[in-house]
Parts: sequence; structure tokens; C-alpha cells
Amino acid sequence: MNYELVIGLETHVELSTESKIFCSCGGHSSPKEPNDCVCPACSGMPGMLPVMNKKVIELAVTAGLMLNCDINRYTTFDKKNYYYPDLPCAYQITQLNHPICTNGCVTLKTSSGNRDIRIKQIHMEEDAGKLVHGANVSYVDFNRTSVPLIEIVTQPDFRSAEEVVTYLNKLKSMFRSGGISECEEGAMRCDVNISVRPEGSEEFGVRTEIKNMSSFEAIDRAIRYEAQRHIDALEFETEELVQETRRFDDASGKTFAMRNKETEADYRYFPDANLMPIVISDEWLEKIKENKPEAVDEKAENYREAGISDKEIDMLISNNKISKLLDDIVLMGCKAKDAAAWILTDCAGILRKDGKTLNDLTITPHKLYSITKMVDSGEINRNAGKKILIAVIENDVDPIAFCKENGLDKKFDSSAIETVIDKVISENAQAVADFKNGKVKALQALFGACMKELKGAGDPAQIKVLLEEKLS
Repeated sequence: MNYELVIGLETHVELSTESKIFCSCGGHSSPKEPNDCVCPACSGMPGMLPVMNKKVIELAVTAGLMLNCDINRYTTFDKKNYYYPDLPCAYQITQLNHPICTNGCVTLKTSSGNRDIRIKQIHMEEDAGKLVHGANVSYVDFNRTSVPLIEIVTQPDFRSAEEVVTYLNKLKSMFRSGGISECEEGAMRCDVNISVRPEGSEEFGVRTEIKNMSSFEAIDRAIRYEAQRHIDALEFETEELVQETRRFDDASGKTFAMRNKETEADYRYFPDANLMPIVISDEWLEKIKENKPEAVDEKAENYREAGISDKEIDMLISNNKISKLLDDIVLMGCKAKDAAAWILTDCAGILRKDGKTLNDLTITPHKLYSITKMVDSGEINRNAGKKILIAVIENDVDPIAFCKENGLDKKFDSSAIETVIDKVISENAQAVADFKNGKVKALQALFGACMKELKGAGDPAQIKVLLEEKLS
């Protein structure tokens, strides 16, 4: 018998805010040491009341707009009650009755074609703390407590592990590009609800939930293992399937039972009386819509039409910081393809020498554009532009002033270049002889010597033509 895989996802995404959802402690990236970003409110001290972070609402609405959701203009918070050591209040503030976004949809492109995944809802909630287990003791770190999350809940529309990973990669690109979340270092975690049914059946099979995974590779492996476990149970009666929560063990590649699956009744939800309902006005919603980032698919297509390669597009889409830098200098007048080369090749190469990445790039759009403009106008050549870029990245100098102070904008006429070439030829007799004996690399050595004499300020094409004429 053929079987069909049925999967729904609950994806938790930590929002890129400067403070937590209900207090003024720093957000996801703030803590440096355990429990150094905790206050009486987020550590659950008696009498401390939550105060809503407005930015969380705006990011949640933006995420909903990016996923084509309906934005609920009236939204409330509820308490989800359960006891666990990393939950200081013994309840989590979340949304059950009036989530902020509902009824969305995202289209995936996979090897089997396009597929629409329906979004049931997006709701806001606070994160729990973290348990650190030692040999004979466990420690609690409350830094993550009350960090703002959105949970994106899909309908059971996935039919393969490939579709799940494609969806998660698309969310990651969208949220990074839109400044919603870093989606790294545990900032994007996923619960996978999975069942199997005979092909053609409309009834759902027994559902299990694989809890709290952040690695896309692990999610793919877990789905494939769990699907086969379900099929074996149905086909060969290897075990009785029950509704339960399971964990994935990365070392063995298997899932293991954790506990029976809870229901809503187990959590005893009730409205949070400490938080007033949120009403999103027309003016507020329009303001959020105005600041909504360009759709990832549209942005990628615009980059592609500008001549940027697919590999470069993936790098830009996945990093909102460098994507914005490129967009800014393009608006100033730089060609998109040239801007991509300056950022992804030159800037990345300079940073790499110091063990840094593009996330460490601090150059302003104005300074980078000044360099590209001097090169495009012919005021300096590309080599001189690279020297200026190095100085700007390493020492934050003014590019135009550095160019003039170091004579990188100095013009050379043909006679001046010929004088340099004559000098290089006379001082490098062996290289000249090698070239005349057919050694092509000798020409590069002579060309490099000419550029060195001219301090990189001459036109490389002109120098090469004149050098070849002299040698012939």
C-alpha cells in the first residue's frame, strides 16, 4: 500500500527587538553571561506587572503581511498554565482566543512544482528560560525568559521533508530581509506535527509532535525517520501508534517518546487580566504597511534582472544589512551588478583577511558610493578604488580625502606611461627575454612592475596595450 505523509509546523521565531516583550531588559542578542539580563518582571517576582512592547506588535503585523495574513484589529493575550523550572511564573503569556494574524498563505517552489501552504495563525508570546544540565545538577538561565516570539502555525499542508525545509528556508530569508529576526543561534525553532495515512484517504492518521528543533538538517532527518516509523507500524504492526510528543536524537538519527501529547484543556488557558486588549487603528496599520519590506521573491527577481547571479542573490536575500547597503548605493546611482561586486567580493575579501564576515561591515552607503563613483567616472582605476576601500574599512577614513592625499587620482598621459614602461623593460632584461621565448607569465610580471611604478594609478588597459607594443 502507498502512504501519504501529512505534516503541519509550529515555528517559533525570536523577534529582533532591543528589549523583551513585557519589560525593558535587553532582547535576544543582549545577554553575555547567565542571568545578566533579568529583572523582577521577567523573573516572575510577585506583584510585577507586564508592560507591552509596541515594537513586538509592529514586527508581528509585518510578518503577517509578508505571509499574506489577515491582520486582526482586536487582539488579546492569554495565560497558558504549566509548571517547569525555566518558567518562573508557572504560566506563559501567549495568544489563544484572539491571535494577531490569521488565514495566510505562502507559495513554495519545489522539485515537484509549486505548492501553497496555508497559515492558520501567527500569535505573539514570551519565550521561556533555559535549563543547563551538568553531571549532578541543573542550572536555570532566565536571560531568554520573556524574549518576544511569534509562533507561525500552518495547516497540515506539507507532504514531504523537502517541502518543510523549503518553507523554513523561505521564512528565514523573508524574516532576515525584513528585519523581523536574525533566525540564527536558536532564534528560529520548529515543532513538527506528523502523521501518515493511506494514499487517497481523507482521514488523518495518529499524530506525533517532534519538539523544538532548530537545525534544518535535523528536521529533514527527523521527518524521514518518523515517517518510516509510522509506515512500519501501519504496514507491519511493529508498534502501536499513540498521540505523543517526541524528541529527535541527532547522534542516532531516531526519535524517542517524551510524554503524551497535551491538549488545550491541560494548559487551562484563560485571558490575561494584566494586559489590556490591543486595538490596531487604521492609521497605525497603514504606517506599518508603508514600512513593509519588499517581498523576497520580487526583490530576488529585481536583482536577477539587474544581472546579479543567483549565488549572489542568495547571499543578499539572507542578509538584510548588506542587502540594504546595496539598495542604498543603487539609489545614489551605482549599478546594482557593480554594487554587488564591490560588497560581496571586495568588501568580503578585505574582512576575511581579519577573520571577519559581512556582518562586521561598518562602511556607510555614502562612503562606498563615493568610491564606486570615482571609479565609474574614470577619476581613478579599479585598483586605486580597492586601496581606498581597504583604508575606509580598516581605518574609517574619508575616501575622497584619502584619494587626494595619496595621489591615487593622479592622471598619466601616454608619454609618462611610456617612460615608466621603458624603465621597467630596461631593468627586467630576463623577463623580457622570457617573454620573447614564449613565456606568457613574463608579460604579467612586467605589467605588475609597471603598475607598481605607477602606484596603481594608471589605466591598466592602456598600460597593457603600450607594454605589448613596446615588447613587439
